[in-house]
Amino acid sequence: MILPGSASQDLAAALAAELDEPLAAVEYDRFADGEQIVRVPESADRAVVVASTVSDAAHVQLLQLQDAARQQADEVVTVLPYMGYARQDEPFEEGQPVSARAMAKAISTGTDRVLTVNPHEDAVCDFFDAPCESVDAAGRLAEPLPDLTRPLFLSPDAGAIDLAETVRDAYGAGETDYFEKHRVSDTEVEIQPSDADTTGRDVVLVDDIIATGSTMSSAIAQLSGPSHIFVTCIHPMLAASARTKLANAGVDAVYGTDTIERAVSAVSAAPAIAEHL
Repeated sequence: MILPGSASQDLAAALAAELDEPLAAVEYDRFADGEQIVRVPESADRAVVVASTVSDAAHVQLLQLQDAARQQADEVVTVLPYMGYARQDEPFEEGQPVSARAMAKAISTGTDRVLTVNPHEDAVCDFFDAPCESVDAAGRLAEPLPDLTRPLFLSPDAGAIDLAETVRDAYGAGETDYFEKHRVSDTEVEIQPSDADTTGRDVVLVDDIIATGSTMSSAIAQLSGPSHIFVTCIHPMLAASARTKLANAGVDAVYGTDTIERAVSAVSAAPAIAEHL
Protein backbone atom coordinates (compact mmCIF):
# COMPACT_ATOMS: atom_id res chain seq x y z
CA MET A 1 0.00 0.00 0.00
CA ILE A 2 1.37 3.39 -1.05
CA LEU A 3 0.41 6.31 1.21
CA PRO A 4 0.95 9.71 -0.45
CA GLY A 5 1.69 12.90 1.39
CA SER A 6 -0.38 15.77 0.03
CA ALA A 7 2.70 17.30 -1.67
CA SER A 8 3.75 14.03 -3.35
CA GLN A 9 0.59 12.65 -4.93
CA ASP A 10 1.89 12.44 -8.51
CA LEU A 11 5.06 10.63 -7.47
CA ALA A 12 3.13 8.29 -5.17
CA ALA A 13 0.77 7.40 -8.02
CA ALA A 14 3.71 6.74 -10.34
CA LEU A 15 5.37 4.57 -7.69
CA ALA A 16 2.18 2.59 -7.11
CA ALA A 17 1.98 1.91 -10.84
CA GLU A 18 5.66 0.99 -10.99
CA LEU A 19 5.31 -1.50 -8.12
CA ASP A 20 1.76 -2.61 -9.01
CA GLU A 21 0.69 -1.86 -5.44
CA PRO A 22 -2.54 -0.16 -4.32
CA LEU A 23 -2.55 3.62 -3.86
CA ALA A 24 -4.41 4.55 -0.68
CA ALA A 25 -6.95 7.37 -0.82
CA VAL A 26 -5.48 9.28 2.13
CA GLU A 27 -7.71 12.02 3.51
CA TYR A 28 -6.14 15.33 4.58
CA ASP A 29 -7.96 17.85 6.74
CA ARG A 30 -7.51 20.54 9.37
CA PHE A 31 -9.31 21.29 12.60
CA ALA A 32 -10.74 24.73 13.28
CA ASP A 33 -7.59 25.74 15.15
CA GLY A 34 -5.45 24.96 12.09
CA GLU A 35 -3.99 21.66 13.27
CA GLN A 36 -3.64 18.99 10.60
CA ILE A 37 -5.21 15.55 10.63
CA VAL A 38 -4.91 12.65 8.15
CA ARG A 39 -6.84 9.44 7.71
CA VAL A 40 -5.60 6.21 6.18
CA PRO A 41 -8.72 4.23 5.22
CA GLU A 42 -7.08 0.90 4.36
CA SER A 43 -4.82 -1.71 5.93
CA ALA A 44 -1.98 -3.74 4.40
CA ASP A 45 1.03 -5.85 5.33
CA ARG A 46 3.37 -3.04 4.22
CA ALA A 47 2.73 0.69 4.09
CA VAL A 48 5.06 2.86 2.00
CA VAL A 49 4.69 6.50 3.02
CA VAL A 50 5.78 8.81 0.18
CA ALA A 51 6.10 12.39 1.34
CA SER A 52 8.45 15.20 0.37
CA THR A 53 9.00 17.46 3.35
CA VAL A 54 8.88 20.71 1.40
CA SER A 55 7.58 22.70 4.36
CA ASP A 56 7.25 22.54 8.13
CA ALA A 57 3.61 21.53 7.65
CA ALA A 58 4.72 18.68 5.41
CA HIS A 59 7.02 17.43 8.19
CA VAL A 60 4.09 17.33 10.62
CA GLN A 61 1.91 15.57 8.06
CA LEU A 62 4.61 12.96 7.47
CA LEU A 63 4.77 12.13 11.18
CA GLN A 64 0.99 11.78 11.24
CA LEU A 65 1.02 9.52 8.17
CA GLN A 66 3.66 7.31 9.76
CA ASP A 67 1.67 7.00 12.97
CA ALA A 68 -1.55 6.20 11.12
CA ALA A 69 0.29 3.70 8.92
CA ARG A 70 1.73 1.96 11.97
CA GLN A 71 -1.82 1.20 13.12
CA GLN A 72 -2.75 -0.23 9.70
CA ALA A 73 0.37 -2.15 8.61
CA ASP A 74 2.99 -4.57 9.94
CA GLU A 75 5.86 -2.74 8.23
CA VAL A 76 6.25 0.98 7.54
CA VAL A 77 8.71 2.25 4.93
CA THR A 78 9.19 6.00 4.58
CA VAL A 79 10.21 7.47 1.22
CA LEU A 80 11.49 11.04 1.36
CA PRO A 81 11.65 12.11 -2.29
CA TYR A 82 12.92 15.46 -1.02
CA MET A 83 14.11 15.80 2.55
CA GLY A 84 13.66 19.29 3.86
CA TYR A 85 16.39 20.64 6.16
CA ALA A 86 18.89 18.16 4.67
CA ARG A 87 21.23 21.01 3.71
CA GLN A 88 21.45 22.03 7.37
CA ASP A 89 23.77 19.10 8.02
CA GLU A 90 26.09 21.07 10.30
CA PRO A 91 25.78 24.18 12.45
CA PHE A 92 26.63 27.34 10.51
CA GLU A 93 27.28 29.31 13.68
CA GLU A 94 27.90 28.48 17.33
CA GLY A 95 24.68 27.68 19.14
CA GLN A 96 22.79 26.55 16.03
CA PRO A 97 21.31 23.06 15.63
CA VAL A 98 22.14 20.34 13.15
CA SER A 99 18.61 20.54 11.79
CA ALA A 100 19.02 17.59 9.41
CA ARG A 101 19.85 15.39 12.39
CA ALA A 102 16.88 16.65 14.39
CA MET A 103 14.47 15.94 11.53
CA ALA A 104 16.02 12.53 10.84
CA LYS A 105 15.63 11.41 14.43
CA ALA A 106 12.00 12.52 14.54
CA ILE A 107 11.22 10.70 11.28
CA SER A 108 13.01 7.55 12.52
CA THR A 109 10.56 7.08 15.39
CA GLY A 110 7.69 6.13 13.08
CA THR A 111 9.29 3.89 10.49
CA ASP A 112 11.18 0.65 9.97
CA ARG A 113 13.20 1.93 7.03
CA VAL A 114 13.87 5.16 5.13
CA LEU A 115 14.69 5.93 1.50
CA THR A 116 15.66 9.46 0.47
CA VAL A 117 16.39 10.63 -3.05
CA ASN A 118 19.74 12.33 -3.68
CA PRO A 119 20.19 14.11 -0.36
CA HIS A 120 22.58 17.07 -0.52
CA GLU A 121 25.15 14.87 1.25
CA ASP A 122 24.85 11.07 1.57
CA ALA A 123 26.15 11.42 5.14
CA VAL A 124 22.67 12.71 6.07
CA CYS A 125 21.55 9.08 6.02
CA ASP A 126 23.74 8.45 9.07
CA PHE A 127 21.54 10.81 11.14
CA PHE A 128 18.62 8.39 11.03
CA ASP A 129 18.13 5.85 13.80
CA ALA A 130 16.26 3.62 11.34
CA PRO A 131 18.13 2.06 8.37
CA CYS A 132 18.35 4.71 5.62
CA GLU A 133 19.41 4.42 1.97
CA SER A 134 20.10 7.11 -0.60
CA VAL A 135 18.42 6.64 -3.99
CA ASP A 136 20.16 8.07 -7.05
CA ALA A 137 17.61 9.42 -9.53
CA ALA A 138 20.05 11.54 -11.57
CA GLY A 139 19.95 9.20 -14.55
CA ARG A 140 16.26 9.96 -14.99
CA LEU A 141 17.15 13.52 -16.06
CA ALA A 142 18.46 12.34 -19.43
CA GLU A 143 15.03 11.17 -20.58
CA PRO A 144 13.39 14.56 -21.34
CA LEU A 145 16.45 16.00 -23.10
CA PRO A 146 16.08 16.61 -26.86
CA ASP A 147 18.65 15.55 -29.44
CA LEU A 148 21.77 17.53 -28.53
CA THR A 149 24.58 18.89 -30.69
CA ARG A 150 28.07 18.26 -29.25
CA PRO A 151 26.58 18.09 -25.76
CA LEU A 152 28.46 19.33 -22.72
CA PHE A 153 27.16 18.41 -19.27
CA LEU A 154 28.24 20.94 -16.65
CA SER A 155 27.86 20.93 -12.89
CA PRO A 156 28.02 24.19 -10.92
CA ASP A 157 30.87 22.87 -8.73
CA ALA A 158 33.18 19.89 -8.35
CA GLY A 159 30.88 18.33 -5.76
CA ALA A 160 28.14 17.75 -8.33
CA ILE A 161 30.31 16.37 -11.14
CA ASP A 162 29.10 12.83 -10.38
CA LEU A 163 25.56 13.97 -11.16
CA ALA A 164 26.67 15.46 -14.48
CA GLU A 165 28.50 12.24 -15.36
CA THR A 166 25.45 10.15 -14.48
CA VAL A 167 23.18 12.23 -16.72
CA ARG A 168 25.77 12.15 -19.53
CA ASP A 169 26.08 8.37 -19.25
CA ALA A 170 22.30 7.95 -19.29
CA TYR A 171 22.06 10.22 -22.33
CA GLY A 172 24.79 8.22 -24.06
CA ALA A 173 27.07 10.94 -25.44
CA GLY A 174 28.88 14.13 -24.53
CA GLU A 175 31.56 15.52 -22.26
CA THR A 176 31.45 16.69 -18.66
CA ASP A 177 33.05 19.55 -16.76
CA TYR A 178 32.34 21.79 -13.77
CA PHE A 179 32.62 25.37 -12.62
CA GLU A 180 34.77 26.54 -9.71
CA LYS A 181 32.49 27.87 -6.97
CA HIS A 182 33.78 30.02 -4.13
CA ARG A 183 31.50 31.14 -1.32
CA VAL A 184 32.17 34.78 -0.48
CA SER A 185 29.53 35.07 2.26
CA ASP A 186 26.34 33.41 3.46
CA THR A 187 24.45 34.97 0.55
CA GLU A 188 27.11 35.54 -2.14
CA VAL A 189 28.84 32.94 -4.32
CA GLU A 190 31.45 33.55 -7.01
CA ILE A 191 31.40 31.29 -10.08
CA GLN A 192 34.48 30.89 -12.25
CA PRO A 193 34.10 29.45 -15.76
CA SER A 194 35.13 25.91 -16.63
CA ASP A 195 37.90 25.17 -19.13
CA ALA A 196 35.53 23.58 -21.63
CA ASP A 197 34.72 25.37 -24.90
CA THR A 198 30.97 26.01 -25.05
CA THR A 199 30.84 27.87 -28.38
CA GLY A 200 28.24 26.38 -30.71
CA ARG A 201 27.48 23.53 -28.31
CA ASP A 202 24.35 22.42 -26.49
CA VAL A 203 25.06 22.83 -22.79
CA VAL A 204 23.21 20.92 -20.06
CA LEU A 205 23.68 22.21 -16.53
CA VAL A 206 23.11 19.56 -13.86
CA ASP A 207 22.60 20.02 -10.11
CA ASP A 208 20.84 18.23 -7.27
CA ILE A 209 18.60 21.17 -6.36
CA ILE A 210 17.70 24.58 -7.74
CA ALA A 211 16.43 26.76 -4.93
CA THR A 212 16.67 30.47 -5.76
CA GLY A 213 18.29 30.04 -9.20
CA SER A 214 21.04 32.53 -8.36
CA THR A 215 23.96 30.06 -8.50
CA MET A 216 22.74 28.52 -11.74
CA SER A 217 22.16 31.92 -13.34
CA SER A 218 25.67 33.00 -12.36
CA ALA A 219 27.08 29.86 -13.95
CA ILE A 220 25.14 30.47 -17.17
CA ALA A 221 26.58 33.98 -17.38
CA GLN A 222 30.06 32.44 -17.70
CA LEU A 223 29.17 30.45 -20.83
CA SER A 224 30.56 31.65 -24.14
CA GLY A 225 28.32 31.31 -27.19
CA PRO A 226 26.40 28.08 -26.54
CA SER A 227 23.78 27.06 -29.09
CA HIS A 228 21.25 26.03 -26.46
CA ILE A 229 21.16 25.89 -22.68
CA PHE A 230 19.20 23.31 -20.73
CA VAL A 231 18.99 23.12 -16.94
CA THR A 232 18.32 19.84 -15.17
CA CYS A 233 17.94 19.15 -11.46
CA ILE A 234 16.62 16.37 -9.30
CA HIS A 235 14.83 18.65 -6.85
CA PRO A 236 13.19 21.64 -8.62
CA MET A 237 12.45 23.78 -5.58
CA LEU A 238 12.41 26.96 -7.73
CA ALA A 239 11.61 29.29 -4.86
CA ALA A 240 10.47 32.89 -5.37
CA SER A 241 11.59 34.16 -8.81
CA ALA A 242 14.00 31.32 -9.62
CA ARG A 243 12.24 30.30 -12.83
CA THR A 244 12.24 33.91 -14.05
CA LYS A 245 15.95 34.24 -13.31
CA LEU A 246 16.69 31.20 -15.42
CA ALA A 247 14.53 32.42 -18.29
CA ASN A 248 16.26 35.81 -18.24
CA ALA A 249 19.63 34.03 -18.22
CA GLY A 250 18.78 32.48 -21.59
CA VAL A 251 17.76 28.96 -20.58
CA ASP A 252 15.84 27.11 -23.29
CA ALA A 253 14.18 24.64 -20.91
CA VAL A 254 14.29 23.41 -17.31
CA TYR A 255 13.76 19.73 -16.51
CA GLY A 256 13.32 18.31 -13.02
CA THR A 257 11.97 15.17 -11.43
CA ASP A 258 8.82 14.90 -9.34
CA THR A 259 10.60 14.70 -5.98
CA ILE A 260 9.25 18.25 -5.70
CA GLU A 261 6.17 18.52 -7.88
CA ARG A 262 6.47 21.56 -10.11
CA ALA A 263 5.52 22.55 -13.65
CA VAL A 264 9.07 21.57 -14.75
CA SER A 265 8.78 18.03 -13.30
CA ALA A 266 9.25 16.38 -16.67
CA VAL A 267 10.21 12.92 -15.44
CA SER A 268 9.41 10.73 -12.44
CA ALA A 269 11.87 9.43 -9.86
CA ALA A 270 9.53 6.46 -9.27
CA PRO A 271 11.54 3.86 -11.27
CA ALA A 272 14.71 4.69 -9.31
CA ILE A 273 12.84 4.47 -6.00
CA ALA A 274 11.09 1.24 -6.98
CA GLU A 275 14.45 -0.50 -7.41
CA HIS A 276 15.01 -0.13 -3.65
CA LEU A 277 11.54 -1.40 -2.69
